[in-house]
Amino acid sequence: MTESPTPVYDLVGVGIGPFNLSLAALAHGAPDLRTLFLDAKPAFSWHPGLLMEGTTLQVPFLADLVTMVDPTSPWSYLNYLRHHDRMFPFFFSERFHIPRREYDAYCRWVSDALPSCQFDAYVERLGWDEERDLFVVTHRAADGTRTRVLARQIVLGVGTNPVVPKALRPLLADGSHPGRVLHSADYRTHRARLAACDDVTVIGAGQSGAEVALDLLRHQDGEGTGGPYVRWLARTNAFAPMEYSKIGLEHFTPDYIRYFRALPEARREQLVAEQWQLYKGVSEETLAELHDELYERTIGGAEPRAALHPGVAVVEAEASADGLTLTCRHTQQDTLFEIRTSAIVSATGYAASRPAFLDGPDGLGALVDWDEKGRYRIDGDYRVTLDPRVSGRLYVQNAELHTHGVGAPDLTLGAWRAATILNAVAGRTVLRVPQRTAWTTFGAPRAAAKVPTPARTAASEETQR
Repeated sequence: MTESPTPVYDLVGVGIGPFNLSLAALAHGAPDLRTLFLDAKPAFSWHPGLLMEGTTLQVPFLADLVTMVDPTSPWSYLNYLRHHDRMFPFFFSERFHIPRREYDAYCRWVSDALPSCQFDAYVERLGWDEERDLFVVTHRAADGTRTRVLARQIVLGVGTNPVVPKALRPLLADGSHPGRVLHSADYRTHRARLAACDDVTVIGAGQSGAEVALDLLRHQDGEGTGGPYVRWLARTNAFAPMEYSKIGLEHFTPDYIRYFRALPEARREQLVAEQWQLYKGVSEETLAELHDELYERTIGGAEPRAALHPGVAVVEAEASADGLTLTCRHTQQDTLFEIRTSAIVSATGYAASRPAFLDGPDGLGALVDWDEKGRYRIDGDYRVTLDPRVSGRLYVQNAELHTHGVGAPDLTLGAWRAATILNAVAGRTVLRVPQRTAWTTFGAPRAAAKVPTPARTAASEETQR
């Protein structure tokens, strides 16, 4: 019996979130490239735990999978609307920021239509075959079937993982508090149970924390007696709005990326920490809605069943039969205090992590040139530095906050980054990308021709008189 040959692809993508889906959509316009994108999920799904009614993207709809580099693409959000006969309703709604649920539906429409996207494909191993000069990708379906494919180039778009404060990790790890201690990524799954609690504490000052707190407030009845008491804690010194000025948003441009990449590593890390309002703040609309909900509850002299506490760090958490106890520290007053609550939602964000399939026998991880902190070294084309023995190229998406700055997780730059990678993969310009994208000059102006300063001599001074 003759064994069927192992297929060879020009590019294999691991993970199908918005960023790799953007690359798949743009690569569809380059038929000479053979591509395959793999994801373990049974179908496309984007942050399902936070797809509440009324929530919107924090970026305009033009930051879809393709439009910022190719508005003529058939995979644009506007073409999705046309395909679903929603163009007129969208036009009359005058929306610039679209419902998050519809963005998820749009991405699912694209992923279902692209033949290069394969779901139910859990990647177990990624290695390098020196004899063939190719990457080897092994993936497994839910029924146990294993498949091996070969690739000349790889792009990792595996997304980020939920992060929780150190004090909460033991409560999550023991698994004995389902629906009572959770990350906001699982909020929608446990929404009804949380709404039935008498007291819920939300931790985290970002958009997710604000949306969870707002949603729980709206589960209180009109009399203010039913539904949970809602407490919102944040380490930041204020519940601050996201930077959304027209000039401020120029930090999410290729111009800023080029500037940021040229800075020393220590300065880059300092900047990312300082710029939290660029990518971790709350939309002004959500903050206003929260304020309005609290205002409504004070009509007639009532007290809102809610409390907002900025500048608070959780230092310890304990569980008992009758509830949860948080030991907190007010960061400015340096004062410890305790909070008793029935449930905790940790809306504390996400972080890139090292995929398990890179490790193990013959895994590619041993051939990656990790930096001192175990992170990828990434060049301007999003290519990871590998051992010189590896002639193939490995790219990453949304794992470059430390090298490319605050735009790494932002959808605004998704299509531009995908086009940059696509051009590098193809070795030619498949899609033209702009060279100048911001009015702001980041860093010192380029040095002009230096004009020597005239020496101040007695003669010259006499002339100036």
